[in-house]
Amino acid sequence: MRKLIVWNLMTLDGYFEGTKPWDIDFHNLAWGPELQRLAEQFGEEGDLLVFGRKTYEGMASYWPTAQGEDKIKAYMNGIAKIAVSRTMTEPGWNNARVVSDPIPELTRLKQEDGKTIFIFGSAELADSLLKAGLIDEIRVCVVPVILGGGNPLFKRSEAQLPLKLIDSATTQGGAVILRYEPVKV
Repeated sequence: MRKLIVWNLMTLDGYFEGTKPWDIDFHNLAWGPELQRLAEQFGEEGDLLVFGRKTYEGMASYWPTAQGEDKIKAYMNGIAKIAVSRTMTEPGWNNARVVSDPIPELTRLKQEDGKTIFIFGSAELADSLLKAGLIDEIRVCVVPVILGGGNPLFKRSEAQLPLKLIDSATTQGGAVILRYEPVKV
């Protein structure tokens, strides 16, 4: 059975992007050798990336022509990808397809043999999958900055979701990488 893991960077006050889409300059405050190794590890650990439409469009416009980070660029462009969208018809990026209803598709894919399925960014998608009980692990890098506003990583919920800490690490730059698994109640 495959694991479905969410990965994102978040400010100390809980935002994964600023007040405008793709306002993620704060990522530079955390980027360093530890996050580079982690990003490269994702390419070895996973064999499928899933994105919400907005994140997918940003990734699809960046990675094909990205400069540097050759190992990361190679796996981002080569790995299988799913864009979750009710409006897109053509993915327009190598090795990608569009899915309109992610819950049955990811339920099925998790039952198959394979490596880890990652969701990068895509807070709304991650929220719906978390509420559906499909997320096996949440990995978040807390960036040492207070942004003061933006798009929160975790969305409002009617119920609490207890989490169990699996691991934590601190980078040289003061970011904290946390790994949690949802506690099944």
